[in-house]
Amino acid sequence: MNLKDLRLKDFRYCRASVAAGVALFVALAAGMVPAAPHGGLIGPLPAEAQNLGQRVVTGKVLDDSSAPVGGAVVFLKNLKSKSIRSYTSAADGKFRFTQVNMSDEFDIWAEKAGKKSANKNISSWDTRKEIDCELKLK
Repeated sequence: MNLKDLRLKDFRYCRASVAAGVALFVALAAGMVPAAPHGGLIGPLPAEAQNLGQRVVTGKVLDDSSAPVGGAVVFLKNLKSKSIRSYTSAADGKFRFTQVNMSDEFDIWAEKAGKKSANKNISSWDTRKEIDCELKLK
C-alpha cells in the first residue's frame, strides 16, 4: 500500500465520521434521540425549577413568663422588597400570615408597649408549607 492509498482511506473514514456526527446532531435537534435511563435526552440532566409557592406563617406572642400576649403587633418583613406586613395578635397571643412567598426571605418579630421580641428569619431554603414560631417579648 502506498502513501496515496493511505490518505484516501483516511479521508473515507473522516467523511464517514462527519456524516455520523451530522446525523446525530439532526436527531438531537429533532428530538428523535432515545430517552436515557433518567427519562431525559442523552447528555446532562435537564434543569428543573423548584416547586415554590405560598406558605402560611403562624405562631404565638408570649411575655417573659410565657403567658400569651394579645394586642401585640407582629411584623413580617420581606428582605428582598423591604415591604412589611403586620398582624395584631389575638387575645390568646396567636397570629397568622397567609400567602407568604416561599421564594423570598423574611424577618418576623413582635412589639407591644415598648417591648420587642428577637427577629426570627424565615429562609427561602426552608421547604415547609406551614411555619410555626414563638415570639417572646422582652
